[in-house]
Amino acid sequence: MPFRAVLRSEWTKLRSVRATWWCTALYLVVVGGVGWLVSAGTDKAPDAGAAISTALTGFGVGQLVLVVLGVLAVTAEFSSGTALASMTAVPRRTRLLAAKTLVVAAWCALLTVLLVVVCELAAQTRTAVPGGMSLLDPDVLRPLGLQVGAAALTGVLAVGLGTVLRSTAGAVGAGMALVMLLPPVLTMSGGWWQIRISQALPALRIGEHTFLSAATPWQVGTAVIGAWAVGAWLLGAVLLERRDV
Repeated sequence: MPFRAVLRSEWTKLRSVRATWWCTALYLVVVGGVGWLVSAGTDKAPDAGAAISTALTGFGVGQLVLVVLGVLAVTAEFSSGTALASMTAVPRRTRLLAAKTLVVAAWCALLTVLLVVVCELAAQTRTAVPGGMSLLDPDVLRPLGLQVGAAALTGVLAVGLGTVLRSTAGAVGAGMALVMLLPPVLTMSGGWWQIRISQALPALRIGEHTFLSAATPWQVGTAVIGAWAVGAWLLGAVLLERRDV
């Protein structure tokens, strides 16, 4: 089967699951709504970067929705028994997983592109910034682009966790712990090694401001999320090839 056909099949499966649209709606409402609310509640910001970081606050919670979306894209097939049919149609399991991952990551990125535009408009119209705000300003464009990339990587991480654990509850719990629960708990403990562990977890770190996690440069934060996503996916691909259905 051509890879394009596998991609179409995976997109059909993703959009045919009701949970996909519930997650999509929740992601749009939470991130977009929080972006407008916090921007409206922030009368002024010292610069455009700070205004954008404030408007992007909703992504901290929104990433949990992407974790659920990515996990369900995998575990729903195993729980329903349709995974056997998928692997029969596409015997090369890594190829099947790659197609599923591309579809999930693309959907996460597409939704996030829409949302960063909404958040940028919220910051531009609701928060006063000295000198105004331009979309072409690097301090504005960089965090918006990084947010799209982080969303796609979160989707990849979720697909990897779902493939490794094959349990919706287990994979969602592990994903939430990694991106949301453990980083702030470790950071607030105040210990040197706890903070270093927090910085090594795939928490949201876009721009200079962090969401409940120890600060790192954006290059380091992006590398950490990418490493976790690639590592989880590769482990999932190896286990998928070796396990029985």
